[in-house]
Parts: sequence; C-alpha cells; structure tokens
Amino acid sequence: MDDVVESVRALCTALPQVTEKISHGEPAWFAGKKLFVMFADHHHDDRVGFWCAAPAGVQEELVAAEPGRFFRPPYVGHRGWLGVYLDVAVDWGEVGEIIEDAYRSVALKRLVAELDSSAGER
Repeated sequence: MDDVVESVRALCTALPQVTEKISHGEPAWFAGKKLFVMFADHHHDDRVGFWCAAPAGVQEELVAAEPGRFFRPPYVGHRGWLGVYLDVAVDWGEVGEIIEDAYRSVALKRLVAELDSSAGER
C-alpha cells in the first residue's frame, strides 16, 4: 500500500503549491488552504482509494459507467466529490487527470494559471 500512497503523493505534489497534511489519520493534499485529495483507507472497509473534488457531473458519470473503479464517497459525495478505488487495476495516467481536475476544481485562479503556464513549458 505504501507504493499506492507514494504514487498519489507524487501526482498531487507535482501540482503548484500543494501541501500535504494528515487529516482524519490519512494523507491529504491541499491547493492553498483547500483540500482537493484525501487518501481513504481509514474506514477499514478492506478497500484502498482516495476521495477528490470533481467538476460538476463527473462523479455521477464515472460511478455509473464503472462502479468497480469509482464510488460516491461518504461525507463529501453529496458535494460531488469522487471516490477512486486503488485496489483494482489502476490507469495512473487517468488518475493523474482526475487529480489535476480535482486541483482545478478548488485552486485559486492564479494557481491554475501557474499550472497552465508550466504545462506549456513541458
């Protein structure tokens, strides 16, 4: 499981001005002061995954299309947050896109502009 946490950490911390803190006993990543990804192994339901902010409609679309990979997380699901299982075959490119979308959903405009600027340099 440490490899999974490290993979999520690497994707999150590659984004501009992201900080990591422990929240509810699990690693969580913030864009400025706003939470955008939380590792989710703390419910001890034998599943490993993360919860993240998501653009409007994405949660419903992905959960309906692939309920074995995506879920509506407790506590924040009613706000449109997406749950992503990591104990299945993981497409890390897709997970990276989901994490970037989560960041864009909560980050200040100047941070999104910084992200877009760095994307243009790659």
